[in-house]
Amino acid sequence: RRARGAAAVSRCARAAARHRAMAALAEKPNVMVKVGMVGDSQVGKTTMMVKYVENRLDDEYIQTLGVNFMEKSITLRNTEITFSIWDLGGHREFLSMLPLVCNDAAAVLFMFDLSRKSTLTSIKEWYRQVRGLNRSAFALLVGTKYDVFVTLPPEEQAEIDRNARKFAKAMKAPCIFTSAHESINVQKMFKVILSRVFDLKCTLEKLVEVGEPLLIF
Repeated sequence: RRARGAAAVSRCARAAARHRAMAALAEKPNVMVKVGMVGDSQVGKTTMMVKYVENRLDDEYIQTLGVNFMEKSITLRNTEITFSIWDLGGHREFLSMLPLVCNDAAAVLFMFDLSRKSTLTSIKEWYRQVRGLNRSAFALLVGTKYDVFVTLPPEEQAEIDRNARKFAKAMKAPCIFTSAHESINVQKMFKVILSRVFDLKCTLEKLVEVGEPLLIF
């Protein structure tokens, strides 16, 4: 009963957040959409953020110490929408900074490395931590490094694909496989965020077959 009650509260919170976002889209020339990125160290959160915001790759890995922050503006229905993207370092000592990333976020990307199974297993704890701070944000499960994933043996790809779908279903979240290096589903991921936050119809073609860069929403 308690679980059902929490789920109902979460649904109401998301509905209220969506209503506020739609009202802002109708009334304001500028709207800010905060997006949090969480996941284990070296899954590619900063790389993904830089790729989306600046359309470039930074091949020199520099560990995020604490929180990174970038912004990107787009135009939707004559409204300027600014994505405020917050990326939390994946080491546990940075958990104290999680509220900076999650509080007031409209969406949270739960990110894992498609070539490292342990990073998907960690999503369960990341999800628990985030939901303790923000019940209304839309969750997206994002697999990174799809370009590496496709080099794995077919049976390993199938196992990772199956487990990712299972996690996404439990989270009631879209499941998206991405590659910053190959520009796969990076822009589409943020289109899915827009459709969720503003309750818009998403016209993207879904990709659902095993081995494909999944785009399930």
